[in-house]
Amino acid sequence: MPSHTLPASFFQQYDTKTLAQKLLGCELVHDSPDGATSGIIVETEAYLQDDPACHAYNKRTTRTEPMYGPPGTIYIYLIYGMYECFNIVSNREDVGEAVLIRALQPTSGTELMEQRRLLIPGKVERLSVNKKVSLKDLCRGPGKLVRAMGINRAQHNSLHLSNSPVYITPPVVSDFEIVTTTRIGINVGTDLQYRYYIKNNLFVSKLG
Repeated sequence: MPSHTLPASFFQQYDTKTLAQKLLGCELVHDSPDGATSGIIVETEAYLQDDPACHAYNKRTTRTEPMYGPPGTIYIYLIYGMYECFNIVSNREDVGEAVLIRALQPTSGTELMEQRRLLIPGKVERLSVNKKVSLKDLCRGPGKLVRAMGINRAQHNSLHLSNSPVYITPPVVSDFEIVTTTRIGINVGTDLQYRYYIKNNLFVSKLG
């Protein structure tokens, strides 16, 4: 792995809400066989064990087992039967908490990102013709960024970021304010201010 990958100790030293904020400004990288893609993390959400919106709130299941791994473990789940979401396990082993990565500011491999976003799943995968994806929209939302980055459950779920083709670098930007607000797309725990994003960043999925 590259020498600038965040070590396992980074993920071990923070509680979930603090980690969600510390990840802002860091760079998410995927060194895939197709090529490297990366983006600055600009928006995150924290999910705590006593939080009704957290997958570990009710009981431990096969699906949520990665959430109970060491901090820095990758946890990927499917929503709406079609979108995968990328999470980083947090707190400590056997607790069941994670940070959702909601949006990235693309930094490299943007052409490959666009190809992935335009790929139409099917018996024969093909590109959607006569369409474009703007740079601003490539990774603006958890489902979009997973597709653009070429991350998937089959290959990356349960891996650890310190020993994986998907990894996170130390912050590449740090001079910013953090906005703290409520989370998006949930029906419970809606009053909890566990979403964090870089103020005035154009790549955040939703302001406010």
